[in-house]
Amino acid sequence: MKQRDRRGLAAQGAAVPPDPARSLIPAANSVPVLPAQQAARGPLTVGLTYDLRSRYLAEGYSEEETAEFDSSQTVEAIGAALEELGHRPVHVGSVYDLTGRLGAGERWDLVFNIAEGLYGLGREAVIPALLDAYRIPYTFSDPAVLALCLHKGFSKNVLRDLGVPTPDFAVVAAPEDLEGLRLAYPLFAKPVAEGTGKGIDASSRINSPSALNAVCRELLERYRQPVLVEEYLPGREFTVAILGTGRGARDIGVLEVVLLPQAEQGAYSYVNKERCDELVEYRTPVDPEAQAARAVALAAWRALGCRDGGRVDVRQDRRGAPNVIELNPLAGLHPTHSDLPMIAERAGMSFRQLIGAIVDSARSRIPAVSRGEAAL
Repeated sequence: MKQRDRRGLAAQGAAVPPDPARSLIPAANSVPVLPAQQAARGPLTVGLTYDLRSRYLAEGYSEEETAEFDSSQTVEAIGAALEELGHRPVHVGSVYDLTGRLGAGERWDLVFNIAEGLYGLGREAVIPALLDAYRIPYTFSDPAVLALCLHKGFSKNVLRDLGVPTPDFAVVAAPEDLEGLRLAYPLFAKPVAEGTGKGIDASSRINSPSALNAVCRELLERYRQPVLVEEYLPGREFTVAILGTGRGARDIGVLEVVLLPQAEQGAYSYVNKERCDELVEYRTPVDPEAQAARAVALAAWRALGCRDGGRVDVRQDRRGAPNVIELNPLAGLHPTHSDLPMIAERAGMSFRQLIGAIVDSARSRIPAVSRGEAAL
């Protein structure tokens, strides 16, 4: 209804329906602007967004569907760390909770976002995009980077164009895409946009065209998304922890992933990750090969524009050269079981210090005003 029609109804004494566009669009001055001292280092009201695994399991989703979601221990540990740092955490929840609270007018100085999302190739980008629309600062990477990194084919294209080493690959959207594939066996196949080792098992390492055809067909049917096929990297596997943004980003340590004899061999698979306590040994190497992996990981992080904190997975090729497997700009933060906190602890950084470093990196994006401007 046009505005002149709304005025006409009001003049006639008729009820005027609310204009949803006007009522839901954030006000021009709604962006959080804090006094300079608070924006730099003072206490913040921090919304916590997350996908609680137990909640989705109770709704009937499977263990595998919820594998990337967080436990209550993770959410509580982050909230406790924020309180210890002097901030006021507010538990918000998933995107479904967030939309309701934003619509009701609730706002925060910063959102600490660890929500993975449930559907689509852009699922990790949904909450950051929504927060961008409301101009609310948040931790970790922006929607473009999160969507890019989730789609391993897209991110590997960018890495390759920027000169960051990654194994040769192809993205298979249908069985017909395998025709004329020119990659050197052995190969490795996995869903193009999954995490936590989903879709990876002992059959992921492939030695023949017939096996490749069978594995790709099974993955296409099961996960309803393209399959990433890449040349297999037979060397050591590392995961590198990174804190910071841009030129200020730094690697804080590296873990080597060593599969024990009873583990599924050849890959850091879904089963190996779910049962890591009994199937995987995590070492802290300091040799030149590990240092080379750290350097490649940091180059990849900066190249793709990742922010605040996360991980980069690296594996050696047959010559021992480190190659980037994938980037995780929304890394797990369970205080004792997730790789990023584990690396931080081995580097002498407590969980509270880790959360503080992530917040400090993110809060630099909060607009600040001087005391004089704030008084106006």
